Amino acid sequence: MSKEINFKGRVINKEASILEAMKLMDQIDHKLLIITDENLFLGLLSAGDIQRAIISDKPLSTPVADIMRSNIRVASPKDSLEDIKVLMLKFRMELCPVLDGEHNILNIYFWEELFEEEKPHPKSYFDLPVVVMAGGFGTRMKPLTNVLPKPLIPVGDTTILEQIFKRFYKHGSSRFYLSVNYKADLIEYYIKNQNLPYQISYFKEEKPMGTAGSMSLLKGKINETFFVSNCDIIVDQDYSEILDYHRSHKNEITIVAAMKNYPIPYGTIETTKKGKLVKLSEKPELTFKINSGMYILEPHLLDEIPDDTFFHITHLIEKVKDRDGSIGVFPISEKSWKDIGNLEEYYKTISFP
Repeated sequence: MSKEINFKGRVINKEASILEAMKLMDQIDHKLLIITDENLFLGLLSAGDIQRAIISDKPLSTPVADIMRSNIRVASPKDSLEDIKVLMLKFRMELCPVLDGEHNILNIYFWEELFEEEKPHPKSYFDLPVVVMAGGFGTRMKPLTNVLPKPLIPVGDTTILEQIFKRFYKHGSSRFYLSVNYKADLIEYYIKNQNLPYQISYFKEEKPMGTAGSMSLLKGKINETFFVSNCDIIVDQDYSEILDYHRSHKNEITIVAAMKNYPIPYGTIETTKKGKLVKLSEKPELTFKINSGMYILEPHLLDEIPDDTFFHITHLIEKVKDRDGSIGVFPISEKSWKDIGNLEEYYKTISFP
C-alpha cells in the first residue's frame, strides 16, 4: 500500500479480534474498518458485521477475517469520481477503496471528504412513535437538578431532551410522548418556546411509577411498534438497523445493550475444587452487555402494564420472558452509548455535538 494514502487509522489486520475491532471503531469514531493481509486489501468490516456476530454468539476473540462480508463494493482505476460518489450515495458507503487487479489499494475516498454530512444517512427511515421517560427526579444529578429537571440539563448548545429528539428525527420520527412528573410545567414551557418541528404529547404520572408504570397511560393511544428511551442516555447508532433486527426476529421487546469492557490489571487464576491450576490469564478483560435504556416494544405490551402501579420496564421484560415471549438484545459498542444520568458521566460528555 502506498504510504501517501491516508487511511485515517481505519486499517486492521485480519488476525485482530472482534473486541479489538470494536475498540478501534470507538477510538476513531467510525464504524467501518479496512481489513488487510500483508498490505493487500481483504475486505471491509462494519459495526453491523460485528453486531450480527455477537447476536450469533460468536466469541469476542474471533478474528475479524471470520466475520467480514465476502461481497464488498469497491472502485477500480477506471471509475470516475462522479461514478464513485454515485456508488457511495446509493449504498451509504462510509468509504470506498480503489483497487488494482492485484488488490493493492490505490486510493480511498471518504464520505466526509465528498459530501457535506459527516456520516452517511440512515439505512432506511421510519415514522414510529417514541416514548421518552422524562419523569424522574434526577437524584444522581444533584445539585443541577435542584434547579433544572434532568431532561433540560444542557448538553452542547441544546438540552439532553433535544439531543434525543434530533437523533430520532434524523431517522424520520417526529412523534414523541413524554412521561413527565418532576418540574413538568418547566419542561412543557421550555419545549413550547423552542418551536421544535415535532408532535409532542405529554402524559403525567401523579406519583413515581417506576421506569414503565406511567406507560399504562398510553393504552389506546399507541397502536404500532414504538421506541422507548430514558431521558439521560444518548445512543449513537443507525436506529433503522435496530428496528430491522426487531422486526426480522419478530421480537416483542428489543433491548439495546452496550458492550462494556472491564480490564483486570492483574493475572487471574482458575483452579479445580482441589486447588489444581486450570488456567492462568494475564490481565484479562471482562465484557458485559449493559442495558442502555433504549428499547423497541410492540403496542400490545401496553396492556400488560398494570394501571396505577409502580412498575419497572425490567418487570415487563420478566413478564414477557416468563410466558416465553420473544425478547431480543441488540448490541452496540461501548462508546456508542452515553449515559449522562450522573454528574461524573455528565461532565465527560457535556460538550459533545
